[in-house]
Amino acid sequence: MRPPGTPQQLEVRRRQAVQLLRGGKSVSAVARWIGAAKSSVSRWQKTLKKNGMKALRPKDIPGRPARLSGQQKEALARLLLEGPLSAGYGTDLWTLKRITHVIWKHFRIRYHPNHVWRILRQLGWSCQKPERRAKQRDEKAIERWKRERWLRIKKNRKTWRPSGIRR
Repeated sequence: MRPPGTPQQLEVRRRQAVQLLRGGKSVSAVARWIGAAKSSVSRWQKTLKKNGMKALRPKDIPGRPARLSGQQKEALARLLLEGPLSAGYGTDLWTLKRITHVIWKHFRIRYHPNHVWRILRQLGWSCQKPERRAKQRDEKAIERWKRERWLRIKKNRKTWRPSGIRR
């Protein structure tokens, strides 16, 4: 698993490990100091001997580049925080399909709704399922029932024990 940090931060970490190795520290001591595995420190040492300091530079991230830039993702987050009602939807609920439409409308970039979820996770959003409640629900009556009736039921309840078990 890749350690946390930007590619530049990880390069600094590798260079620091190399300096410690050149200073006479053992691979185990360097690994403990840097917070890396001994195998990683050994690999960096071998790479350095074989290819020099340029081999410790960060490599480009493989894969297709993101279609939305960092600035566009920030703008999307602001649009989403304004809410679906301000975007012209009838309910206050974001769906992947709605977010896909917002992305197309504002940035002219097409995404499949199933892939929009990856962007939302990068923005720190999580899946929330709305609580279903009846429109006719009477909150005052429910609170009164909990406060009065439920307490009487709860007090009078006998503890349940399976048959055949005695204290």
